[in-house]
This record gives sequence, C-alpha cells and structure tokens, in this order.
Amino acid sequence: MSTYRIQGATGEWEVVIGLEVHAQVTSNSKLFSGASTAFGAEPNCNVSLVDAAMPGMLPVPNRECIRQAVRTGMAIEAQINKYSRFDRKNYFYPDLPQGYQISQLYHPIVGEGEVIVDMAPGVARLVRIERIHLEQDAGKSIHDMDPAMSFVDFNRTGVALMEIVSRPDIRGPEEAAAYVTKLRQILRYLGTCDGNMQNGNLRADVNVSICLPGQYEKYQATGDFSHLGTRCEIKNMNSMRFIQSAIEYEARRQIQIVEAGGKVVQETRLYDPDKNETRSMRSKEEAHDYRYFPDPDLLPLEIEQAWVDDIAANMPELPDAKKARFMGDYGLTDYDANVLTAELDAARFFDEVAKGRDGKTAANWVINELFGRLNKEGLDITASPVSSAQLGGLLDLLGSDVISGKIAKDLFEILWTEGGDPAEIVEARGMKQVTDTGAIEAAVDQVIAENPAQVEKAKANPKLAGWFVGQVMKATGGKANPAAVNALVAQKLGL
Repeated sequence: MSTYRIQGATGEWEVVIGLEVHAQVTSNSKLFSGASTAFGAEPNCNVSLVDAAMPGMLPVPNRECIRQAVRTGMAIEAQINKYSRFDRKNYFYPDLPQGYQISQLYHPIVGEGEVIVDMAPGVARLVRIERIHLEQDAGKSIHDMDPAMSFVDFNRTGVALMEIVSRPDIRGPEEAAAYVTKLRQILRYLGTCDGNMQNGNLRADVNVSICLPGQYEKYQATGDFSHLGTRCEIKNMNSMRFIQSAIEYEARRQIQIVEAGGKVVQETRLYDPDKNETRSMRSKEEAHDYRYFPDPDLLPLEIEQAWVDDIAANMPELPDAKKARFMGDYGLTDYDANVLTAELDAARFFDEVAKGRDGKTAANWVINELFGRLNKEGLDITASPVSSAQLGGLLDLLGSDVISGKIAKDLFEILWTEGGDPAEIVEARGMKQVTDTGAIEAAVDQVIAENPAQVEKAKANPKLAGWFVGQVMKATGGKANPAAVNALVAQKLGL
C-alpha cells in the first residue's frame, strides 16, 4: 500500500496522525464509587456523593476497572506496570464537579504496546501504543433544552475510561479508521469496552499534522518531532466516517496555511459533519497547563505478579489468533476469515456451523446467504431467525446429497420464516432430491425426445447442453441430483 499523499499548490504533502482513543471500561460501577454505569438513566440518577464531590468524600479504586485495563494491555502485547499512580488534572468546566479529573500522567497502568492493522489481504500496518491510562469521565453539558440556560447531567461523571494513546504512526484517513476499527474489535472480543460509538462509549481525539515527503522517515530514524509539522487535535470523534472526513479536511486546511506562508497554530478543534469542516475550539493545552500533581486521596497501585499471571491465563482467543485458526482449520481465504472474525458474535456463530463440516461451504453459506439476508432485513447476527444448529443441519443434508443446492435455498427460506428442524422439514414436505438414476434417466430421455431441434444444436455446440439440464430439473421439480443429470445429458447427447 502506497503512502497517502495530498497534492497541494506547491507539491505533495504527507499526513501524520496520532490518536487518543477514550474507551469506557465495561464495569457495573464507576472508577472510584459504587454508582451505576447503566446507560440511559434519568439525568443525575447515577451519581454518588463521591461523584458529586461532596466535602469529605474519598475515592476508592474499582478493582474490576483495573483488571479490565490490564487485560486490554495484554491484548496489545503491552507492558503491564505493576506500579502505577493517579494524578489530579486540574481544569474547570461545569460538568466536572471536583474542578479536577483523576487521571494518570506520570505512571500509567499500561506501558508500550502495538496494534497490527490489516489494510488489505497480505498488507498490514503496525501502530505503536505509547500508553494506556485510567481516568474519570466528565459529565455532560446540555445546551439545546432551553434558549437561556444550559443543563448538566452528572450520570457519566466518574465512569472509568481507558485512554489509549498511539504514537504518530498512522499515515492517512483510511488507516486511521482501520486502526480504530481494529482497536474496537479487540476491546469487544475482550469485553473490556462495548465499543458503542453512538452512545459515546468509544470516541477518539485525532491529532493531525502535515510534512513534506521524507520528513516522516527522518522522524522515525531520530525520534525528533521537529521533522513533523505542528499538530492540531480534533476532539471527540465518534464515527469512522467522520474520522476520515475530518482528517482529510484538516490536512488540506493546514496545507493551505503553510503554502500561503503562514504557520499552523497548535490548537484543539471540533469537527462539524454538516459543513464538513473543523473549527477552532481552544488553544492546545500542555501538561503544565493542567498543573498535574499526585492525588493525595489515593495510594499508588501496586499489582501482584500472581494476579497478572491469573489474568493472562484466562485471556480469550483474540481476533488475529481466531483469524489464523479459521484459515488453518477451515481453509478460508484471508478475506473470508476477516469478514467472519470482524464481530465476536459472528465468529462464534460460524465456529458452531463449521465445526465438523466443510469450512469453505460453511463460510459461503454464512457470508452470502445468512449475512446477506441479515443485512437486507437490518438484523444483527444475535437476532438471526436461523440458528447455528439449524444452518449446520441444512449443511449436513446438503453434504450427504439428501438435498440439492436449489432445495437448500428453499429450505433456508423456510427456516428463516417458519423455523423448525431441517431434517424433519425435508422429510415432511418431500424435499429430498431424486437420486434414482432410473427416474432421472427417464426424465432426460423425455426431454431429448421432445426437443430434436435442440439436440442438433447441442451436438454442434456442447455449451447448449445446459438447456437440457435446466429442463430436466424443471421437470423433476428441482429435486433431481444435478450431478447425475449433467452426466446423463452428456451421455445421451454423445458429448
């Protein structure tokens, strides 16, 4: 895959991207309180005295949130820091009751790791992860309920977030979206974040800068950020499509500034999808602007190796390992394996269908017939009217020549609309294919006898023999064994 470049007025430019992904940790309660994390509650119902910053209230770390962060770190081959510490990040917004956010700057719970991003069959990019740290989420300011007032909902305040910070290793809009997609896939396989971007449970801050061709390679060789342009951060992106569009717009905006002789100002920007543009939000803060210092109410986290080892021993099969197994055990192509492992529920469904059966046939039916119908009906795999056991039963009947491919599609339709046991349906409705060569031969002889003109054409052009096959299948109600029909037609026509 070639490097993504944008043509400016003076020449080509390259884009350099780093992402900070905020993933809401899957847990029943918040990072430092017992308040519920349930989505959709009435405003300000899921708020404890700790979340509301009442005087004298002390935070208590949630062990499950820490475990989920460690599991996430293990999934990206990252260093697990057995010593970590919480810091106060000071800033003042109406939706931050404490006037500070409890985060981790100096000693994060997870260190350096990596994510392999598949861009195309046989083409992958490595994105280095700098760190994963735990922090509290802020509340939500609501500005559209009253023309004169704003409201604040503190339900989200104190919910645990993992901030997953990448190196500036991403080189284009498509690659950025693919990286977030892969990260979301890993998190959902782990169950450490549900990845729901619509609800804000997964969102990304996108840092974009531009440079001339060759400068990025100098940065890689030296680690000197001066080879890269001034970056701007686009906040709170919650859509793969918006991420791509925002990067494209922001890169072109920066190119126009530099080519006109100006300088890009480091700042935080917002993306407006309706106008497809980024707008300035505020000047970019640095760490010293937040006056970080160790949180005096929280002791450092000291994790025992035995606990880490126990977590490692119970890790699930992750997307890349599952994809490799599907390709090895079931003989799938890279493309089919990617499609079937994109979502955990779909991978589980396929695994159940393919077990003990021909993997390629199972993949064909799951991807083309089942996924095609689900997409048409707007359904998720978890809502499929056809279960993995039913589809497996259909494949057993097809594989043992009890039914033909055409009958199998008719049977699938019955299973979709009416349900039932595939074998019982075939038996009760007389759907078994005809394998009696005598009966098939009689049908072939009749079609040939009734169409002498077509016989002469087929003998002159053997490709026309398919017409006879179709007529025989029609005459037998689609129940004749197609292989037997083909063989008899060829024999009778002397082809």
